[in-house]
Amino acid sequence: MKEVGSTTGTDHIAQNLYIVGKGAGSSDFVNAEGVSEEARSEISTLMNALANLREAELRVSEASSRFMKLSNQDMRALHYLITAKRQGELVTPGMISAHLRISAASTTKLLNRLERDHHIIRLLHPTDRRAFRIEITEETEASAKQTVGKLQARRFHAAARLTSSERETVTRFIRDMTEEISLKNAPWSHESQPE
Repeated sequence: MKEVGSTTGTDHIAQNLYIVGKGAGSSDFVNAEGVSEEARSEISTLMNALANLREAELRVSEASSRFMKLSNQDMRALHYLITAKRQGELVTPGMISAHLRISAASTTKLLNRLERDHHIIRLLHPTDRRAFRIEITEETEASAKQTVGKLQARRFHAAARLTSSERETVTRFIRDMTEEISLKNAPWSHESQPE
């Protein structure tokens, strides 16, 4: 048995987490009958490329959280606020709660923490005096955009390098894969999915 990373520092297991076929460990739940060896190899390469993308996204998310000294959930809330501001939309605590899929109590704690650390401000809602709207502070927005935002924006260049037909194919593939791994296909998840 090979020791992982013993001589080259390369983790061969991690490089092949999604290989399909004989001896891959996935043959008990992936029916690859009728799929050629060449196609299996291409599919494995594609699945590993997706795994690498997820790993890169995770590392960026972790580094972003460390840089901003915020949790992943805090970062998601701030990203939502930046996007809403760019679109000219008002954001309420209920909208943040729905976006993050957390309770009203958890949202209140999150907003209290972000406000205490000067990342957001709460203002009276312009049409509903019983409600608040939430805005990101200029300082936090500028910091997020100049660091995390600039790095995340590089995705655009990868998509721009594709032809229109390639973008259509990739989009169709990603939507199809999203549907395939939707929790509605996982009866064990107990999470109700909107129809």
